[in-house]
Amino acid sequence: MKRWSVIFKTLGNINRLKIVILLSKQKKLTVGEIAAELRVSIKSASKNLVLLHQLDVLESRGMNGHVYYELNPDMPRDINKAIKLVM
Repeated sequence: MKRWSVIFKTLGNINRLKIVILLSKQKKLTVGEIAAELRVSIKSASKNLVLLHQLDVLESRGMNGHVYYELNPDMPRDINKAIKLVM
């Protein structure tokens, strides 16, 4: 029960939902690109990315001096189902 509370609290934030939707369309983006798309500060985008990463929704990879974020293809099944419900 507590796990679902954490899932819904994390995914219940509009900016985190926008990040998930954005990455479902654009595949890989840096924190700067995500911040620009959402029109938020890099600090705000970074905080939201950390929370999504902790929930195993995102993966991050360093390439060419940048960290790219993408949806985790192996995200937990229950989280994947919850995301599909809101998309």
